Amino acid sequence: MHSLGWVALVAAAVMTLGWLWQRHHENAGIVDVLWSACVGGSAVLLAVLGDGAWQARVTLAVLGGLWGARLALHLWRRVRHEPEDGRYRHLRDHWQGHQGKFLLFFMAQALLVVLFALPFAAAARSPVDSAWPWIVLAVAIWMGSVAGEAIADRQLARFRADPANRGRTCREGLWHYSRHPNYFFEWLHWFAYVALAAGSPWFWLAWTGPVVMYVFLRWISGIPYTEAQALRTRGEDYRDYQRRTPMLFPWFPTPRDEETTR
Repeated sequence: MHSLGWVALVAAAVMTLGWLWQRHHENAGIVDVLWSACVGGSAVLLAVLGDGAWQARVTLAVLGGLWGARLALHLWRRVRHEPEDGRYRHLRDHWQGHQGKFLLFFMAQALLVVLFALPFAAAARSPVDSAWPWIVLAVAIWMGSVAGEAIADRQLARFRADPANRGRTCREGLWHYSRHPNYFFEWLHWFAYVALAAGSPWFWLAWTGPVVMYVFLRWISGIPYTEAQALRTRGEDYRDYQRRTPMLFPWFPTPRDEETTR
């Protein structure tokens, strides 16, 4: 478990630098960029320090590292070119810009990095005799989920880039079937590390990934904050979207004529 201590130290240092950057630029959105980068980096670090099969550890470093890099770069483009995200702007107003509270917030994100690194610690101890079949499954899950998240991100970015869509809700592509398809595929991605940890003495830790991610997305920091901000900015248009479109798991939306007969 000493390897998780290194993860905690690196995450705390990175988040401290992120807090200083936020203080200078007044944009707390950098915390999402750094969280993604730190979680992805923890997969690489734990793969190097692990004692499991080299096949599983190399796969872990590649999958976790690429996932973190893709998400961090996507979020960095948004932070660099757009004003502070409405969720953090709301916190800034609520906290009246109190930097001590922002520092605690950034340190809490460092602790979350350690929590989400637990599946990587389990995968890094996967034994050689069960490696290859589960590696194939892990790669298949990873490729499908990361591709789905990337498609959803691009569809939303294209929609938001059109000035004619200001104040409107994206219902295009994957967003027609789920209000948060990016979150759905993000959650699905964590099952790759469950497969990769097969046979590990810490296998049970791998399940913290999908379980904790679902809890955070569904009830804590994902959907509740995102939808509250959407209601503040898009009002009735988003309420209609909520009534007709599944929240997380993709499915066909409710037709307007069927809704009116209820």
